[in-house]
Amino acid sequence: MFAANEGAVAAPTAGLHFTPALEQALRARGVGLNRVTLHVGAGTFLPVKVDDTDGHKMHAEWGTISVETAERLNAARRNGGRIVAVGTTSLRLLESAAREDGTIQPFAAETSIFITPGYRFRAVDVLMTNFHLPKSTLFMLVSAFSGLATMKQAYAHAIASGYRFYSYGDACLLFRAEP
Repeated sequence: MFAANEGAVAAPTAGLHFTPALEQALRARGVGLNRVTLHVGAGTFLPVKVDDTDGHKMHAEWGTISVETAERLNAARRNGGRIVAVGTTSLRLLESAAREDGTIQPFAAETSIFITPGYRFRAVDVLMTNFHLPKSTLFMLVSAFSGLATMKQAYAHAIASGYRFYSYGDACLLFRAEP
């Protein structure tokens, strides 16, 4: 259903939980689905080897958000809706395209956004993602999004319950922590 455009080094794994039937059911409930593209590079998965995250450099990745998609997302927000990113890839791209006021702009460029605790989210309200490895840029992102204490609690539950990690791991729905 996803990964329509070649160029990424990895599949959009959070989207693997979706099927055409689920998409149809969501649309029947009034949920709008919009697609964006970020060609994930290997740099997303490189371990962070510095004590201070300011010293970690993310590799640039190419992404696009069409004019139509930006307009639909902004209209949803204006009408009281929430923006739910399916995957950290989508979140990173949406945040790269967001203005300070949260308005999402059309986007066709590289981004090297590295989201760590302390980042102020502008565009995304909810994140559906898989569980990520500790000390990874992706775990830092989800900790920034929902709070480190929340993520530690979620991961303790996942480990105690035998959840699977990595690409085919169990999904979680995360809500943005209050700043």
